[in-house]
Amino acid sequence: MRLSSMADYAVVVMAAAARHCGGARVSAVQLAEETGVPGPTVQKLVSRLASAGLLRSSRGVGGGLKLARPAAAITVADIVEAVEGPIALTACCDTGRHDCTLESACTVRPHWPLVNEAVRGALAGVPLTRLVEMPTAAPLEHSTSEYAA
Repeated sequence: MRLSSMADYAVVVMAAAARHCGGARVSAVQLAEETGVPGPTVQKLVSRLASAGLLRSSRGVGGGLKLARPAAAITVADIVEAVEGPIALTACCDTGRHDCTLESACTVRPHWPLVNEAVRGALAGVPLTRLVEMPTAAPLEHSTSEYAA
């Protein structure tokens, strides 16, 4: 399972915006420069993220972008869903989709919502604040007996 590049970029852009959460507003151009995400892509993401209530945009002098709520109250699930829609690992979970050749005999379909909720729960357990922290390096583990002469 992989996120789309747009969902990935949305997480990167939101993490960059969160680093400015001390009250300062940031522009989409700044976010593009800081992240390396192309400007037009940042503009598209900012629009979706603002529509989802994750970013607040204001125009004019002193305008720019700001998180709509504290970074601790925004999760990776929120960001992914803002860009991709509800988290669903299979197309058959989408309402109104009936294009699977196995649908009439599938015994797993009723269980996909449970799997989807588990994945969503895992992503919801990662607040944006965790993505802004500097990671701590884990010590390398190696066995000296493996290399003993």
